[in-house]
Amino acid sequence: MAENDPAAISSAEFFDRARARLRFEIPAGLTDPALIPASGDQGTDHMLAILAREQPIRPAAVLIPVVDRPQPTVLLTQRSAHLNEHAGQISFPGGKIDATDASPLDAALREAQEEVGLTREFVDPIGYLDLYGTSFGFRILPTVAKVKPGFELRINPSEVDDAFEVPLAFLMNPANHQQHSKEFRGVERLYYAMPYGERYIWGATAGILRVLYERILAS
Repeated sequence: MAENDPAAISSAEFFDRARARLRFEIPAGLTDPALIPASGDQGTDHMLAILAREQPIRPAAVLIPVVDRPQPTVLLTQRSAHLNEHAGQISFPGGKIDATDASPLDAALREAQEEVGLTREFVDPIGYLDLYGTSFGFRILPTVAKVKPGFELRINPSEVDDAFEVPLAFLMNPANHQQHSKEFRGVERLYYAMPYGERYIWGATAGILRVLYERILAS
């Protein structure tokens, strides 16, 4: 799909491309602070390098649940307003990787079930997306997954206020990828935002969705 072609994306096309391009190889940068995840933005790369020197990195995993509907959607959550970090923000199901997790995939599946009740019988994992670094020191490894319709969500109010679906075609249309900037210690860094109705998708979630677009559809 070219950047100027925001046509609806079929489930078959998206999942075929994802299976051809993604693998379950864990990048060394998930736990090695000397390996900085490349963002493509000089200001962000500068920020991530400073953070890696100043504080411990925080390995995390999220699930990108692409629901296999006639027009596929992405299941997102709105984090609880009382949380200490990223309160009220739009996120993927996920969180830190625990010592008891067998893999980042296992962590992402566990968190999805704990947060919104998405059970593993509905989830067909496809592969890991690129490692993504954040300003909070997280190293996030996203798992792209095909989700079978028919699931019933059970929202965990201690972690999530809401869960909702956004059309994949909207999220994969570069016309909807706004770029904004913030300053970090005198250096400008860029970040993405993808407002959808009353939902403001931005920061790491929008950045990971942009990476998904670049890996699966833009090339």
